[in-house]
Amino acid sequence: MTRLVLEPIGIIHSPYVEPEGTPIQPAAAEGVLGSVDVFPVYVPGLQDLEGFSHIILVYRFHLAGPPALQVTPFLDDHVHGVFATRAPARPNAIGLSVVRLLGIDCGSLAICDMDVLDGTPLLDIKPYVPEFDTRAGAAIGWLQGRTGRLSSARDDDRFGR
Repeated sequence: MTRLVLEPIGIIHSPYVEPEGTPIQPAAAEGVLGSVDVFPVYVPGLQDLEGFSHIILVYRFHLAGPPALQVTPFLDDHVHGVFATRAPARPNAIGLSVVRLLGIDCGSLAICDMDVLDGTPLLDIKPYVPEFDTRAGAAIGWLQGRTGRLSSARDDDRFGR
């Protein structure tokens, strides 16, 4: 097996310093402000990003516990395969969030709808493009009928160390 090494390109900052109580998705964190500090060497890569209203943050779940192939996710009481969930206890502990981009100032991104922990290592930024990222008629499997609980669902640290 080839070893994969990913280096952070920045650090995510948010009002959430521990998993417990953190919204579990950006849609449940509407209005929560945060920021991203991109390391200086990567700042040229931000050119033209300010024209996008939303961005996708790809990051490392740095406080997730050991990986599990079967988990009980936040919006259900039943066990599911980890790849059918967005649980942080994953083999590679990589997360993603679609957040609103409010502005960019010298490598610091002001963002909104923050559901990420403070100090989270940022791996990548991608522009959110509805024509690329939204699929009409998409099925949502076991989550069907459960997304209505999203606004009140919070991390209870079930996937922590």
